[in-house]
Amino acid sequence: MSLLDWFANRRKAEPTNQAQPERDISDGLWTKCDACGVMTYTKDLRANQMVCLECGHHMRVFSEERIEQLMDADTWIPLNEQVSPIDPLEFRDRKAYSDRIRDTQAKTGLTDSIQTGIGQIDGEPAAVAVMDFRFMGGSMGSVVGEKLTRLIEKATAERLPVLVFCASGGARMQEGMLSLMQMAKISGALERHRDAKLLYIPVLTHPTTGGVTASFAMLGDLIVAEPKAMIAFAGRRVIEQTLREKLPDDFQTAEYLVQHGFVDLIVPRTQMKATLAQLIRLHQLPSAKVSASTGAASLNGAGATRDTASSSAS
Repeated sequence: MSLLDWFANRRKAEPTNQAQPERDISDGLWTKCDACGVMTYTKDLRANQMVCLECGHHMRVFSEERIEQLMDADTWIPLNEQVSPIDPLEFRDRKAYSDRIRDTQAKTGLTDSIQTGIGQIDGEPAAVAVMDFRFMGGSMGSVVGEKLTRLIEKATAERLPVLVFCASGGARMQEGMLSLMQMAKISGALERHRDAKLLYIPVLTHPTTGGVTASFAMLGDLIVAEPKAMIAFAGRRVIEQTLREKLPDDFQTAEYLVQHGFVDLIVPRTQMKATLAQLIRLHQLPSAKVSASTGAASLNGAGATRDTASSSAS
């Protein structure tokens, strides 16, 4: 072998690209977009309400962030925070349901998968509920049904519009039939709210599925959704096996449902507050105009008469 051949073989054996040392990036300083993979400075991303500056992908936000994004400063008054889940069926899978509740409460700082309250959206009073997917997949149990029903009944008495931000995997299996009962209870409260000629707007975020979709998520006077949110009742595979046909790739997306009349409007998160405030102004009755001082005074004693969700089961 010639000297030239020896050098040529050695050059082939050597790696062409030297491994670059990974940059030391502090935890939480940068966020990677799940859709396009672009790294964005987290502070800038939060300023844009967790919407990717590169591709517009809506990253998941939780109840505290949603309330902060939506409500005017110092106007949010939470309701029924003391309502807490119990274990009426003494359910157990790999872990006891009571233990699962305690662990999730400690991890999230929430009592259950929904927060409710009254505040102002760009100066417009409204009753608002925000579901939180961190808490057992945003599942709908007795507490969700109880807190939503109380909020809607209060909104009916105060003649306020109701806005519900949905993010749920459906009914909570650990509460069995008691969970399914909440669908009818919430729907009944919404019907009384509708009879009073008041506005109800559900906002469907990613994901909204199961019993939530089958009840209050689809009962709005106007149904709003975030871009590319998954909205469904049953899963794609179950439907395809039932119908025995292939479904479109964008099936169960907000865009598909708008085209087929199930959703009225898709609103980007950065425009959500202004859009909802405008819809409230367009639909409210003159009697619904409530001053901030009157609205705050009417909330005295708002922490209802029952301290647990056990009464909702009865």
